[in-house]
Amino acid sequence: MSRDAGTIDEVAAKSNTPAIVTVGDQLYWAYANLAMAHAAVEKGTSRYGALHYMIRSRLYNGLKSGSMQIGRLAQDERLKMILPQACCYCASTTCLAADHLIPRKRGGADTGDNLVWACRSCNSSKGACDALEWLAKQNRFPPLLLLRRYLKLAIEFSSANDLMNVPLTEAPELPFVLTAIPILFPPPADMRLWVGSLLESA
Repeated sequence: MSRDAGTIDEVAAKSNTPAIVTVGDQLYWAYANLAMAHAAVEKGTSRYGALHYMIRSRLYNGLKSGSMQIGRLAQDERLKMILPQACCYCASTTCLAADHLIPRKRGGADTGDNLVWACRSCNSSKGACDALEWLAKQNRFPPLLLLRRYLKLAIEFSSANDLMNVPLTEAPELPFVLTAIPILFPPPADMRLWVGSLLESA
């Protein structure tokens, strides 16, 4: 789906975004927004309501305090086996190959958790670019389940390397692009859980 600046601004006006100071702040706020968006899209809601904002606030505060944890990547791996085999960027089912969601050339892990399906065209176009940065250049917001996997990988890397409390202004070079991680999300009607209608056919 195309990203509409006007609708994102409309959501931003109601977002009550907290002070985003550290790497952890940005990653946790993005993950909390993801949970809010997932709940709304899954129910077919066209706009966010009080319940969705409560989900976001509760999760963000819980992640920050340590009383809540991100979901396990095993859930995303299960979905990868269940979903029809197709490009995670465009839904093409032809000329598929494994693609590192966070590129190895940037320091991404060579593990199954970091592998997604990509068609030859998307794989070639994306190259060693960060997936979120590449999608943003095309004015495309990532499918929520793809973004969820990306954020889990980013949070796991940052936690393992003691980066969560590092100020954004002092963050070292990372395998992922912090500035490409969305902290403002479009309305639910402008997003999808997965590319095309593949999730519904699973």
